[in-house]
Amino acid sequence: MNIPSELKYTKDHEWVSIEGDVATVGITDFAQSELGDIVYVEVETLDETLDQDEVFGTVEAVKTVSDLFLPLSGEVIEFNEALEDEPEKVNSDPYGDGWMIKIKVDDTSQFDELLSDADYKALIGA
Repeated sequence: MNIPSELKYTKDHEWVSIEGDVATVGITDFAQSELGDIVYVEVETLDETLDQDEVFGTVEAVKTVSDLFLPLSGEVIEFNEALEDEPEKVNSDPYGDGWMIKIKVDDTSQFDELLSDADYKALIGA
């Protein structure tokens, strides 16, 4: 199970990296393996400002659809449009080409409250 130490995580299986006040968000390797083959990623919240833990989109796999929860309050400023044609990038490269959104973060201190790699490993029993 790939759980990079430089990222932060949520209990909802999203990962977050931050540069300045812009955060990049995707789902974890664990989440994509549990979901199975991802066939569609939907984000209809582009240019919207949302609170932490609000639903920003959905990810659809062959067997299920799961909500995606915003890990940090802020404005959704970018969607990874490559996922429209190749949603399987979430399966093949969840921490790279499979990223989902970028957020202009309202309060960067929320980043420090997210799970560390060790905390996330404990959560999933890795």
